[in-house]
Amino acid sequence: MSSKRSVRLFALAIVAVASLLTNQVVSARGAPANFTHPGVLVSQDQLDFIRTKVNSGAQPWKAAYNQLIASSYASPSRTPKPRSVVDCGPRSMPNNGCTDEREDAIAAYTDALAWYITRNTSYATESIRLMDAWSATITGHSNSNAPLQTGWAGSVWPRAAEIIRYTYTGGWPNMNRFATMLRNVYLPVVIKGSNSNGNWELVMMEAAVGISVFLDDEVNYDKAMAKFSLRVPAYIYLTSDGSLPKTVPGSGLNTSAKIIAYWQGQGTFVNGLTQETCRDFTHTGYGIASISDVAETSRIQGSDRYAGDLGTRLQAALDFHSPYELGAAPPSWLCHGSVNRGLGPVTEVGLNALSFRLGHTMTATQTLTDSHRPAGPNNLFVAWETLTHADNPN
Repeated sequence: MSSKRSVRLFALAIVAVASLLTNQVVSARGAPANFTHPGVLVSQDQLDFIRTKVNSGAQPWKAAYNQLIASSYASPSRTPKPRSVVDCGPRSMPNNGCTDEREDAIAAYTDALAWYITRNTSYATESIRLMDAWSATITGHSNSNAPLQTGWAGSVWPRAAEIIRYTYTGGWPNMNRFATMLRNVYLPVVIKGSNSNGNWELVMMEAAVGISVFLDDEVNYDKAMAKFSLRVPAYIYLTSDGSLPKTVPGSGLNTSAKIIAYWQGQGTFVNGLTQETCRDFTHTGYGIASISDVAETSRIQGSDRYAGDLGTRLQAALDFHSPYELGAAPPSWLCHGSVNRGLGPVTEVGLNALSFRLGHTMTATQTLTDSHRPAGPNNLFVAWETLTHADNPN
């Protein structure tokens, strides 16, 4: 047996043991025999669907495309602002390159989508220019938010790179340097995971999964999916979990008091509640977004997780939060009767998978999604999901 295969089997064995120790049912599906490309969040068939809809003027895709093209992210005069070390403290303060890195990554993805839809090569070369600027410069991240920042930017870079690498025939001379950047600067950080608030580890695993697809890295794909499969049940609660939410190995949450404190002081648990609901809906939205994004990439890579436990939890979370985001008054038992709204543009991917493709009724989530269309970026790692995932059957 090859050493690479042995490492993969060892990683899957670890997550299987961990799931038994924590009473969690976790799928140990491995990486595909051959990765599908482009295959990070959007597939070739999805891109073709988008292009057809936009070029025919169909809505909401045409409006979403117009929003994308009119944004500063698609500007041909954009100046990339790479730096060797991106220094990000709490809430990105200090902000030494944090916003610049995230927005340049979103711009590269924006240009990649614009290239595919229009076939205007200037967008492809602009996407490459942004990716090249960073791959020639960055060496790492520092300060307390370094893992989160690495996850935010690291989840977007591979989306752009996959589209350019596998659909643009004009050449990308520095592609290997970009791959080295992902392998050496981003992947070693995000693959470690985090025991901070759950949205940290979720976006870190989103980055690790996307990077692994771009690198055709089976070992790290398996590691990332293993951590992700443990984190999702510990982030979204179902009553079938028991009287308390699940935890992940190494969290130190070994008493009910510690678990309740980690869940922002919330002691009543219902289907769809998340670990950060009573913190605020904004961070909850980050977690929901990454869960949706990883599930979508996994589906493209041949393992559809929407039909199982993950899909049940994701639908419960979307359906639970959508009415309150729309303005419903929370009951007194929920977050002491007050919620901080601001879910963000994070519902399209999950809604498309669960409602449009699988046929589940999600009335409130559909209403919320319709009210925000076309959904733009959140300036962190979510971008253009009405364009890419509104009623996309592929």
